[in-house]
Amino acid sequence: MAAYILFANRSYPALNEALLGQGYLGSFLAGLLYAYAFTAAPATFILLMLGREQSLLWAGLVAGTGALCSDLIIFHFIRQGFSDETQRLSQEKVIQTINRRVPDSIRKYLYVALASVLIASPLPTELGVTLMASSTNISSERFAITAYLLHTSGIFVILYLGSLI
Repeated sequence: MAAYILFANRSYPALNEALLGQGYLGSFLAGLLYAYAFTAAPATFILLMLGREQSLLWAGLVAGTGALCSDLIIFHFIRQGFSDETQRLSQEKVIQTINRRVPDSIRKYLYVALASVLIASPLPTELGVTLMASSTNISSERFAITAYLLHTSGIFVILYLGSLI
């Protein structure tokens, strides 16, 4: 909402020049910002701008790398710092009800599908990363590959839309 208010119907030539002047470092920084809820909207705007000026392939790969760096920070923070809270959350009544009513085989895929949508889109990535981090059967390497592919595909869509504008 704040990004919309800030950027709607306004032109910021100084910001545009500063971002475009950074080259692919600007794409990397936009990717870093894309993974956090508070900065996803401005990062999406930046990626839309960069889609007009940079190679879609390279900008997407570089921005995806930036988003992966942010995701790994969140992933390890949740895994290391919130393991007790994650365990307590799994004991909550709502979660227990879901666990009883949805079979294990379906629940596992349901959580992964929800996490994937959250990670690929500019929606709050933290929730998707938390869902994946709370799963004990996903390694850091597997998470990194999955998160990179999801973020990069979402970023490619945004860059492509930016190239059309």
